[in-house]
Amino acid sequence: MNIITGTSSNAAAASANSASTKLSSNFETFLTLLTTQLKNQDPTAPMDSNQFTQQLVQFSQVEQQIETNTNLASLLAQGQAQTAAYATSYLGKVVSVTNGLASLEEGEAGWTYTLDAAAAEANLTVTDILGKVVFTGPAEKTAGTHEFSWDGNDNNDNALPGGAYRLTVTAAAADGARVNTSVASAGLVGQIDMTAGTPRFVIGNMTAGLGEIAAVGN
Repeated sequence: MNIITGTSSNAAAASANSASTKLSSNFETFLTLLTTQLKNQDPTAPMDSNQFTQQLVQFSQVEQQIETNTNLASLLAQGQAQTAAYATSYLGKVVSVTNGLASLEEGEAGWTYTLDAAAAEANLTVTDILGKVVFTGPAEKTAGTHEFSWDGNDNNDNALPGGAYRLTVTAAAADGARVNTSVASAGLVGQIDMTAGTPRFVIGNMTAGLGEIAAVGN
């Protein structure tokens, strides 16, 4: 069990440092040219100071913006570190996931689904990560929470490879009105993926975001 760290904050800091280096180089070049112009100006027709004064102001504004970006990069890195530290509390815990996905491992995947009211017709649909339908079947019609255990075989009894699969449940009342349903699955958090900057919890063959975690167990 571990944390997979990302490089987004490092990239932001590197970008700020690069911009600061370029600004320093450009400023030195500007001062060299300005000094040369001042040395070689016609005493009877001195240079207009307004132009290079404006350029100095522009350099100052750019420098302030780079400093702001550097501070923001630092805050981003601190925020990511705090988020990663908080996410580690989920490692080794069984969580309830509400994005409809479950991990198919060793020919087994399981979900729970809830019907808000009794239905006249209800169906289960399992799709792979690309959205292809791989299994359909009847669902329980009574109101309440039900369990569905899938053996990983499609409707032609072909065994499918392990991975993340999504369950959707559709249900309708006798008058044709849609019955609201919800789907959840449970799994053990084995890794925290921080490569995108925000935590993704690796649960078997799938991942879930913090907003998709409904409950945490032991």
